[in-house]
Amino acid sequence: MRLKNFRLCISTRIHQTHTHHRDMANLPVNKTAHPFDKTRFEALLNRRFFYAPAFEIYGGVAGLYDYGPPGSSLQSNIIAEWRKHFIIEEHMLEVDTTIMTPASVFETSGHVARFADWMVKDVKTGEVLRADHLVKNVLEARLAGDKEARGLAAQPPKENEKDKKRKKDKVKSAVVQLSDELVKEYENILAQLDNFSGHELGELCQKYTIRNPDTDNEVSEPQQFNLMFASSIGPTGQHPGYLRPETAQGHFLNFSRLLEFNNGRVPFASAQIGRSFRNEISPRAGLLRVREFTMAEIEHYVDPEDKRHERFHEVRDEVLDLLDRDVQVSGNTQVTRMTVGEAVERGIIANETLGYFVARIHQFLLKIGINPERLRFRQHMKNEMAHYAADCWDAEIQNSTGWTECVGCADRAAYDLSVHAARTGHPLVVRQALKEPIVTEKLVAEFNKKNLGKTFGKDSATIQAVVGGMDEAMLAKVQGELAQGTATVTSSEGREFTLTPDLLTIEQKTLKQCIREYTPNVIEPSFGLGRILYTLLEHSYWSREQDVERGVLSLPTVVAPTKVLIVP
Repeated sequence: MRLKNFRLCISTRIHQTHTHHRDMANLPVNKTAHPFDKTRFEALLNRRFFYAPAFEIYGGVAGLYDYGPPGSSLQSNIIAEWRKHFIIEEHMLEVDTTIMTPASVFETSGHVARFADWMVKDVKTGEVLRADHLVKNVLEARLAGDKEARGLAAQPPKENEKDKKRKKDKVKSAVVQLSDELVKEYENILAQLDNFSGHELGELCQKYTIRNPDTDNEVSEPQQFNLMFASSIGPTGQHPGYLRPETAQGHFLNFSRLLEFNNGRVPFASAQIGRSFRNEISPRAGLLRVREFTMAEIEHYVDPEDKRHERFHEVRDEVLDLLDRDVQVSGNTQVTRMTVGEAVERGIIANETLGYFVARIHQFLLKIGINPERLRFRQHMKNEMAHYAADCWDAEIQNSTGWTECVGCADRAAYDLSVHAARTGHPLVVRQALKEPIVTEKLVAEFNKKNLGKTFGKDSATIQAVVGGMDEAMLAKVQGELAQGTATVTSSEGREFTLTPDLLTIEQKTLKQCIREYTPNVIEPSFGLGRILYTLLEHSYWSREQDVERGVLSLPTVVAPTKVLIVP
């Protein structure tokens, strides 16, 4: 009987804890009144082995970390909740695709040419720095020094000698008061930093005398550095490959199979949780910038002519803090608080499906314990948009380093499916039976293939491809030239071919279309689980005023590594 009552008591306490965290979902988790002490916080994580540098006894490698028992358990619980929140509730199709990827895939997707960051080098030591991070860190340090000079800066927590040895400041803040005009310039630059090109970053370094903060040496002009890890598949070295920088391409290359599995119905979504790799230029921010990490990505396929979402009404009243691109370009970082329904109606968020997933991301982050007052959604500016994106919003979470992108929600349009279909010749399309046939008048080109083959031989295929790719206006032009006797067409390589009416005829025909064929658009929420885990730990950390040395992590029950502790 005593054991039965004990079990009942524990069960009741767990239920009460679940209820408490559900009720507290919209309140800040951090209870500490005094300033956040990152040194003590990181010491706690290190002591309890949440995570640690990989290969530590060999000196470690920047950007690579191992999770210990509590860190692994916390990550597993976040993943389990993510799977319930998205895959199970949304009836998504889960896949698990390979990490090693042939180079041809990333050549087609554009990653080989454009998946890069701008780097600069210390002109004397050769140390490599990421250009935008250098500008950000130096200007922020100068602004911090200005605040201190004006007497506006908060006093940092008192450090003991052990703390000082452990702490490594990236940029020292010189206590120098700046002019009001220069402060405004710096703030404007920081507000739209992601919008600058490599050349513009170089100009900023020159104009504001931005140097390597560790050596005070000048830095070189920015150069692009591709972030993918190159490799070779097989022993010959003739089959180049890359470690994937995202899981997305595995989804797209399996689109036809996924569509068939879903009985040809759109919309639908695929989801994947797995490792990705990025050869970061200067990973210096712990779990916030690493070279190997776990991602959770969704690819939601939708009709480009109908981006409504059947469950949008369930989230339209979700209140978000939004930072749109127009505000950023003006040099401001002030968020606007509004419902997702209003944001879609006003065209701030492009469509219902994109808005739906932004709201669902917001709900998930609050559910696992992210402080809502330190969460915002920032729209990408035009220059920082990924090469594949039509629109993108980042869920940014504030932590001790500033605002950090933890989730991206992009409208990738039809980019990926279109380029892979063009490269492989395999159509990645949806075929939809129309309720009412569409009748159109259209110019149709027809070749006399027998005569064409005799005249042009192996070039026949090239000619057919050129004419087949012409729009209505070009076909009308060729039709007019044929009526005069001959028409000349030009291939993409610049070769010219002269055609006559016995080789090609172009006529107006009535076409009846019963099947609509289209390439779906893709809405992609992409989660960096390591960044979410780290910011969650910061938001959950606190200590008592009378005992600041003993830190506490108040994690929600749903993700906590330890649910119940029984002590004597």
